[in-house]
Amino acid sequence: MPKNADVVVIGGGAIGTAVTYALSKTGAKVILVEAGDIAEGTSSKCDGNILISDKMPGFDAIIAKRSQELFPSLSNEIGYDLEWTQKGSLNLIENEVEMAQAVEFCEGLKACGTPARMMDQQEVRADEPFVSPHVIGGLGVACDGSLCPVALCYGLALAAQRLGAKILLHTRVIAIERDDKNRVSKVVTTAGDILTENVVNCAGIWAKEIGQMVGLDIPVEARQGQILVAEQTFQVARRKVVEFGYLMAKFGGDYKRQVPPDVEKYGVAFVFEPTHANNFLIGSSRRFVGRDTRCHIGVMRALASRATRFFPIMKDIKIIRAYVGLRPYTPDHMPIVSDTDIPGFYIAAGHEGDGISLALVTADIISGMINGKAYDMDLGPVSFRWYAG
Repeated sequence: MPKNADVVVIGGGAIGTAVTYALSKTGAKVILVEAGDIAEGTSSKCDGNILISDKMPGFDAIIAKRSQELFPSLSNEIGYDLEWTQKGSLNLIENEVEMAQAVEFCEGLKACGTPARMMDQQEVRADEPFVSPHVIGGLGVACDGSLCPVALCYGLALAAQRLGAKILLHTRVIAIERDDKNRVSKVVTTAGDILTENVVNCAGIWAKEIGQMVGLDIPVEARQGQILVAEQTFQVARRKVVEFGYLMAKFGGDYKRQVPPDVEKYGVAFVFEPTHANNFLIGSSRRFVGRDTRCHIGVMRALASRATRFFPIMKDIKIIRAYVGLRPYTPDHMPIVSDTDIPGFYIAAGHEGDGISLALVTADIISGMINGKAYDMDLGPVSFRWYAG
């Protein structure tokens, strides 16, 4: 059990392992503390999308693009196969109201430097032949990619270890102590005490509890998402495919989809992701049910019905399992990547469904903050002070 560290990182998911690796590259003495195993929480119960197409134009899309640009070279850098692919993504449009919003959305993404383009019905059908004939068009983003999220976490953790980081698994943080100047001074764990001047809270849905240890109210809560896994089959679609209404389900707004009551009730929107194993994942759902990780048959049915609406051919494909993840939600849908008024206490949490996608840029920002390097864009949208006042 190490007795001291330059930085203690709390949480061994995509954000925590990325932060640990980034700090280790600077020569910092880092200890990662994880209550379970690497990627045991949200990061192993999600998909592996590295997307810009589901980000709002502006800061959200720009920061996502910066993160995405760091992924293609990462496998070689850390010496670990992440199953990285960059086949792009396709948003399916059902009606003229969505088309008008998609055109505006597309122009906003292009203004942020994203290779987005509108596609008519014929182009969509040529690109993905099994799409339902009722789809009238699409929005394509060529740069979107995907990887294996568990591989990402393990690859980053092992690379950090080679650089000298220590990883304490099955170890809980009990308390965080401060000195007479209110600065972080010690992390108390079930494995012993660690003297440190810096703590990074990467605890995901548990970020609120960690914040309470230093008197901070971090507005992160669990939002359940359920995913269906199909059997190995033929290529239904070659890349990530979602309904444009997914953005409405994710961000809300004035537009309301004309969907069955159960689809609305469970926050379901069609999301398709092919895998390296020649099957596919189907999402997504959004529910506030505390920390319940049980699959719900009503959600499963809503996911299946939404999937077959956009790809009728899926009716003959079997679902082999389903799983549930808890996403760390914040009220404004933006992560918190920030220092705080507690000297030495940093937050990197609240990414909801974007933790995999934003892991690398989050790590760069936190590493820079701890090393006194200013980031080259305004980080106000992800600052904790937005909530703290």
